[in-house]
Amino acid sequence: MIKIDGSEGEGGGQVLRTSASLSLVTGQPFRIENIRGKREKQGLMRQHVTSLEAACAISESECDGLAVGSSEITFRPGSVKSGNYRFAVGTAGSTNLVLQTILPALVFTDGPSHIILEGGTHNLMAPPFDFIERAFLPIINRMGPTISAKLIRHGFYPQGGGRIEIDINPAPLQRIECLDRGKLCSTSGTAYFAGLPYEIASREVKAASKILGWEDGAIGVRQLPEDQGPGNILILEAAFENVSEVVSGFGKLGLKAERLAKTAANRMKGYLASKAFAGPYLADQLLLPFALSGGGAFTTVKPSQHSLTSADIVEKFTGRKSSFDQQENGEFLVQIG
Repeated sequence: MIKIDGSEGEGGGQVLRTSASLSLVTGQPFRIENIRGKREKQGLMRQHVTSLEAACAISESECDGLAVGSSEITFRPGSVKSGNYRFAVGTAGSTNLVLQTILPALVFTDGPSHIILEGGTHNLMAPPFDFIERAFLPIINRMGPTISAKLIRHGFYPQGGGRIEIDINPAPLQRIECLDRGKLCSTSGTAYFAGLPYEIASREVKAASKILGWEDGAIGVRQLPEDQGPGNILILEAAFENVSEVVSGFGKLGLKAERLAKTAANRMKGYLASKAFAGPYLADQLLLPFALSGGGAFTTVKPSQHSLTSADIVEKFTGRKSSFDQQENGEFLVQIG
């Protein structure tokens, strides 16, 4: 039984999701105490419960203490089975975080799976669907599996109501190295809004375009059906030959459009100024599949606390250590092996 203190490192829900994913693949049970111990609202939230319920549903696993607000759980993994599954978070909780919990295990099954997830698709404190589809999944597909994702309906906080569908054709994960992102192919962006004034998205586009200096029309505006709102997100994408970086800024009450755009644009500007393969959020996501493939390497910007925490959990379950070595040009070489 692997024992984990959920307040260590990043101290959030990532510890729980990574542990559940690795438990399903390795067959090792685990116990977590002090769940989300560094969050203002500690314990399991609805999206975490759904993630664990999904993990149990695809594997007949057992999970003691599985309830909203719980600070301790014990997870005993069963045998993962491919199939057609549908999970509803029931709130605006992130569908993408639920997907991250069960995807690694379904990649190792012997048949295809179709997953329907309902809830939030564009949430604060979680990668938006666009990141999953265009930054993360293309790397996983290079490792062997074929995974496609489709956004059926946007779901913003607090209403939720979004829907995504995922098709997984499994294959053994092959070790790869991602050290060169290649030439820049295109830059683009979209300010999405629903149930809010057009002016908000327009101001975001104007502010981001000024900072990034992208050509006119590179960042557009898309109005979604009013019943999918209220909601707003600015998505910025830089597509290179070997990887795409997707940066987002989420609208929320009291946050000015210009400030949202400035934060997102400066994050993208920082990535473009580097030569790193992975941005900070992609780096977080690559550690687990790289370890399950037997190792690998990639370059990234300064590692986040999320990455360091994920590396610790990965080592507990797989024995594979991750090194983060800063290079002369300021990038970090991450090696898993």
